[in-house]
Amino acid sequence: MLDGPRLSPASGGKPNALVILLHGYGSNGDDLISLAALVQPFLPDAGFVAPEAPSQIPHMANARQWWPIESFSPVERASGADAAASGLDMFITHELAQAQLPDDRLLLIGFSQGSMMALHVGLRREQPIAGIIGISGMLVAPERLAADMRSRPPVLLVHGTEDQVVPFRSMEMASRTLAAVDVRVETHVSPGLGHSVAQDGLSAAADFARRVLASSGATPAIS
Repeated sequence: MLDGPRLSPASGGKPNALVILLHGYGSNGDDLISLAALVQPFLPDAGFVAPEAPSQIPHMANARQWWPIESFSPVERASGADAAASGLDMFITHELAQAQLPDDRLLLIGFSQGSMMALHVGLRREQPIAGIIGISGMLVAPERLAADMRSRPPVLLVHGTEDQVVPFRSMEMASRTLAAVDVRVETHVSPGLGHSVAQDGLSAAADFARRVLASSGATPAIS
């Protein structure tokens, strides 16, 4: 079972929502839980957890990966995300059960490779979650989405225009694909930003998180 660092609700009470943060390639849960600390003031009643990706990158200390990257090809991304999906899905189910929360009180936030995992798993869960925030990522296997998806949670995509790792055009490609299958998708562009997230992106994420958790329960499953 995956695990990682956590933040309890700032309010001190029992969490009424769960935010799971998924780190990128070469990062770890500690990096993402520091991001949670910036979002926490806007969601004082939420609990946060940032699971470590399942495998260590060889010869790199504290560097994790959801799947190994050798070619960055579409085939490699699809097979890697598929292989990691079941473990993440089980972790999500376990964490919701432990918190005694329904799926529609869950928000997934991912960065880079973690963003790919958030979209890949979040759209394939049987019950709709509150929302997905994908930062500097892309949609894996977009040609399979219509057949594979099981629910339509709202999505926010955040991307810098000068991203040299995951090209900026990936956001528009993902947005078009999601809209084509009737997913409510929003985008936020960070001008001049590389493969990172800036204050404007964090503000957009916090606003989206507040809105979707305030209206959770209204996102449909696929019949």
